[in-house]
Amino acid sequence: MSTPQQRIQQLTQELNTHNYNYYVLSEPTISDYEFDILLKELEKLEKENPSYADPNSPTQRVGGEVTKVFQTVTHKYPMLSLGNTYNEQDLTDFDDRIRKAIGDDFEYVCELKYDGLSIGIRYENGVLVQAITRGDGTQGDDVTTNVKTIKSIPLVLKSELEIPASFEIRGEIIMPLKGFEKLNQQRIDNDEAPFANPRNCASGTLKLQDSKEVARRPLDCFLYYFMLDEQRFKTHEESIEFARQLGFKVGSYHKKVANISGVFEFIKHWENERYNLPFDIDGIVIKVNSYAQQQELGFTAKVPRWAISYKYKAQSVSTKLNEITYQVGRTGNITPVANLAPVQLAGTTVKRATLHNANEIERLDIRVGDTVFVEKGGEIIPKITAVDLTQRDAQSAPTQFPTHCPECNTLLVRREGEANHFCPNESHCPPQVIGRIIHFVSRKAMDIDGIGAETVEQFYRADLIKNYADLYDLKFEDIVKLDRMAERSAQNILDGLEQSKKQPFERVLFGLGIRLVGETVAKKLAQHFKNIDALAAATKEAMNAVPEIGDKIADSIIAFFADEENRQMIARMKERGLQFVSEYKELVRDSDALLGKSVLISGVFEGVDREDLKKMVEAHGGKNASGVTGKLDYLLAGENMGPSKLEKAEKLKVKIISLGEFMEMIGS
Repeated sequence: MSTPQQRIQQLTQELNTHNYNYYVLSEPTISDYEFDILLKELEKLEKENPSYADPNSPTQRVGGEVTKVFQTVTHKYPMLSLGNTYNEQDLTDFDDRIRKAIGDDFEYVCELKYDGLSIGIRYENGVLVQAITRGDGTQGDDVTTNVKTIKSIPLVLKSELEIPASFEIRGEIIMPLKGFEKLNQQRIDNDEAPFANPRNCASGTLKLQDSKEVARRPLDCFLYYFMLDEQRFKTHEESIEFARQLGFKVGSYHKKVANISGVFEFIKHWENERYNLPFDIDGIVIKVNSYAQQQELGFTAKVPRWAISYKYKAQSVSTKLNEITYQVGRTGNITPVANLAPVQLAGTTVKRATLHNANEIERLDIRVGDTVFVEKGGEIIPKITAVDLTQRDAQSAPTQFPTHCPECNTLLVRREGEANHFCPNESHCPPQVIGRIIHFVSRKAMDIDGIGAETVEQFYRADLIKNYADLYDLKFEDIVKLDRMAERSAQNILDGLEQSKKQPFERVLFGLGIRLVGETVAKKLAQHFKNIDALAAATKEAMNAVPEIGDKIADSIIAFFADEENRQMIARMKERGLQFVSEYKELVRDSDALLGKSVLISGVFEGVDREDLKKMVEAHGGKNASGVTGKLDYLLAGENMGPSKLEKAEKLKVKIISLGEFMEMIGS
């Protein structure tokens, strides 16, 4: 029988192999369920045996660190941009310049130009130690913690090949289309603004402060360029193959061609084929293959002379705007939608496009009956880019944004400084009522089995429910007589409602759908105020005292509890047994040794788990910090601590202490 240390090593190796098979090769060898079972076993063993836990374990892919400020780091090798062109003549001119400089004996490598975020990742002795964004090309942001959550990027390299002791590999972090669409649908369901395109989504995700949230989003990464002090490859193609053998995801989309004609063929092939890719590209990159020839060609002040990018023009079509309709979201936001004469665009039929808000309608001066230009380009959601004024009817009048809700006729409100109009009739406007109940039963809120969006709407139309408190008054005989509702389905719904009464207070609070109160805010409020009554009675100042709760959130919560109907709903749900008291318990302090002091724990500590150290900090009156700032009192430094943290702490004159010094401080 293997020892815990041996089993941890075995599971780590096995899970890393499965991650590589799934995320790099796209050839999974076990099911998701089997993978999760192995991962849970490893998590349990690491928790029981923290001294054997590897800082680069597959369990660390889930994130957990919070970065308040991303440190700016200077690139060891400048991260230059490429010259762009949109026409073949520029490419011919580029080819002529190459031939004049080095003759006719050379090859090109053509690659897809991934539409994402450039990244440089540094490895020391086969271990990922730092990841930096492009920034201005000279310096970028250290996003190492977030990059480590991307499962296609190896944390530790395992290869029979000789791995360079130190190197940087560059590539592009992207958001695959399927994951982007799913994420946007979740945001729409939560009445949040969808991301404009996958690139913006990837860029925004990589700069999130909470790495756990980054881990939940399906980022991917293609790597394609080695940076070494001493060049060990003769050609770019050779270096790509070496990267593949080390376990990096390099894709199979590049091609070596003999001349500019081959470049044009590659461009033509992908002009239409790009719409069948599972991710966005915005062009093609062309590089001279030989590194010796690259060196001979050199650089201008801004770009390499041996590479250029060809960018595809965003596909645009014209069509007629038949009608503008106005959708009411869960929190009352009014979104104008352009209903178009159907038109083919980038491989799909487009019938609708969002107009965002009144400002966008005014900016475009868009009117019903106009001929409009619709573009997809890097966009998943089609957008109207302009109006063809030459086709406009001379009798057309400017679009007037509605003054009243299209669903309930309530006078619309537009708060100062906000772009959106919204309907304040949250308790009786049908789309808002239905949307709030759908949110309440959703997986991240009450997670009620058997009730989905269609069922909620069915209950509402049948006059069985008018708010989420009504759900707990549903009776078997009322449910079973509805269309397509069998006895088993009806009983499953009632069982799901009963089970949901066990959901903790923070989930219930999130489910209430208070404007601006998302999952994280709900959790902070539940932990701070402990119960619904204390929260309902809290002043704006008391709410502002909770970390990350500002004036807008506080105003929204106060307005929610000022509404008599909301208070009545909560009273009814209390009677039905829902949890309105937090189970979160404050740690009883062992001493005041660290009272008022902030401690950042970084690195690995022999014989003690970092989570246990955090509890010790709190047990002695201290506060756990999430990053190095000038206000930090102590940096508790362990093995394998990031060099950037240490450097920043020394620069800010933060006191750095060892585990022994920490234990002495708390009298342990």
